[in-house]
Amino acid sequence: MTTTIPCDLAIIGGGIAGYTAAIKAAKAGKKVILIEKEKLGGTCLHKGCIPSKALLRSAEVFATLKNAASFGIKVEENAISIDFEGVQQRKVQTVEQLYKGLQYLMRKHEITIMNGSGRVIGPSIFSPRSGSVAVELADGEMETIVPTNLFIATGSRPRTLPGLEPDGQYIMSSDDALRMEQLPASILIVGGGVIGVEWASMLIDFGVEVTLVEMASRLLPGEDAESSAELAKQLRRRGVRILTSIQLKVETYAQEEGQVSIEVDTADGSVILTAERMLVSVGRQANAENIGLENTDVRVEKGNIQVNGFFQTTEPHIYAIGDVNGGLQLAHAAAHEAIVAVEHLLGGKQQAPDPVSVPRAIYSRPEVASIGLTEDEARKRGHDVKVGKVPFQAIGKALVLGEPEGFAKVIADTKTNDILGVHLIGPHATDLLSEASLAMLLNAAPWEVGQVIHPHPTLSEVIGEAMLAVDGQSIAF
Repeated sequence: MTTTIPCDLAIIGGGIAGYTAAIKAAKAGKKVILIEKEKLGGTCLHKGCIPSKALLRSAEVFATLKNAASFGIKVEENAISIDFEGVQQRKVQTVEQLYKGLQYLMRKHEITIMNGSGRVIGPSIFSPRSGSVAVELADGEMETIVPTNLFIATGSRPRTLPGLEPDGQYIMSSDDALRMEQLPASILIVGGGVIGVEWASMLIDFGVEVTLVEMASRLLPGEDAESSAELAKQLRRRGVRILTSIQLKVETYAQEEGQVSIEVDTADGSVILTAERMLVSVGRQANAENIGLENTDVRVEKGNIQVNGFFQTTEPHIYAIGDVNGGLQLAHAAAHEAIVAVEHLLGGKQQAPDPVSVPRAIYSRPEVASIGLTEDEARKRGHDVKVGKVPFQAIGKALVLGEPEGFAKVIADTKTNDILGVHLIGPHATDLLSEASLAMLLNAAPWEVGQVIHPHPTLSEVIGEAMLAVDGQSIAF
């Protein structure tokens, strides 16, 4: 039997965009119903950000132990080993703790959670306009939600390559890789973007033989060229085989005797690559299908829901937030979109931020973090740039940590003195980036950030020194 439930806001999708919007709206006094077919928390909590970073942390600890002698700590080599079942258990425990906390927040703010599949319906006896949601619950029962506004926050999934579709065993997506019960002896990673380099870094630290291939001319093609080169140098130094500017010959893929093989074209000719497993990490695609959008006038182009600066679709009472709208596929960007959309629903006029003002974080070893334009982008946009660059080798705390590789780089406009971009690669780069984000939000000049007193010895000093270096005033370098 179908029941009809009215509310102020219905949200399809319980990932970071969906639950952030739910909390924000509930705190404003709105009655909110959140529909999620799997687990509250979505990709970030269960299949992405959190579990992958938990595995990366275990890999980092293992690498540190193997390098203990450099700190004057004697550890018998045979005494160090990986309990991968224990690694996975720690990952699960971390996710579960955050999952329980998120469930508590839903109860605290009196947000109704419906575990089921939501499908948008058109004008009907329930409502004269589209935007109501038919929900099929786990027990087969149906309920119809009739909201004043609807948010679509259905997220994204790993993109596949035709002919190299994941089978969960020999060819894996990042979702599959997170569920591995044991480490392979070797792996071929297809795609040198964010996900690919994080997995390459993690698995080489775990002792897996890693080959990383990328069709572009360099790893992390969206990041500053110097950061990309530094990361490639450090990954190669640790044993990762990296091939760029390659073309996959998908038709040559074979799987036999517990191995996969594929031929690739390189600048030096064709090469046959073999490994126990293949990980395909070539981006993500929006989950915009099979949710009833054909029953609405919502426009979808190239698989992404089209939105305006407030994240409204072509039907103004329906919004699309997070990965499903094809914008920046970053968890923190999705959460910010949720806040902008709810504030607009409440009467606010704040629009989506310029994508270049959104920080980017990559959790490889070393970490890569950035905000704003790359040096090449700044020059292509016609800026007369000045650059400050300071290596972590000049920072005492980096030497204390035993992680002196990498640098901080600041790009500024020579005429206006505006900060155009900040790029970090090195220890705790992702934690250091927020100072640069704040500086750009407040439109600070490099010299102003350089005047900030940074505690010594800390890694944060690299930001201040790089800002001073823009005008040749660095003290440490």
